[in-house]
Amino acid sequence: MKVNGTLINYYFFCKTKLWLHANRINLEDNSEDVRIGKILHELAEEKGKKTEIAIDNIKIDKITKEYLVESKKSDSDPEAVKWQVLLYLYKLKQKGVVKKGKIEFTEKRKQNKKIHYVELDEVNEKELLEVIAKIETLINLSEPPKPKFERHCRKCAYYEYCFI
Repeated sequence: MKVNGTLINYYFFCKTKLWLHANRINLEDNSEDVRIGKILHELAEEKGKKTEIAIDNIKIDKITKEYLVESKKSDSDPEAVKWQVLLYLYKLKQKGVVKKGKIEFTEKRKQNKKIHYVELDEVNEKELLEVIAKIETLINLSEPPKPKFERHCRKCAYYEYCFI
């Protein structure tokens, strides 16, 4: 499996979830949070606010003249999203397109957005390539890493699997 934005995001969020998803053990179809995210995505597309762009194995929410824009419903894990955007910027750079990254977090129950900006520089690119290599090694393990059971785990679609 080629490393995509979801795998990058899961690497920073939960290595167990990353391994399960990469190895086609998908428990997200039963997750209400995942369904809400998909519905919000679809509603935004219907209103013409988003035009998702598929390039190779990634899906970019929107590209403007200056920015690659990634939209998230919550800022629960900004570090994971930052690296997801850096992957997208790297993929675009490989195609000869240089952009800056813009992450828009639309908070639940709030009208305002939090915006973070990201740029792919030499240091980030080197670290990104190291992360990709670590992900490739991790997903090829014969079994998933042991879960860490953190406070955000209860909302995870894979929560019940981790207690088996």
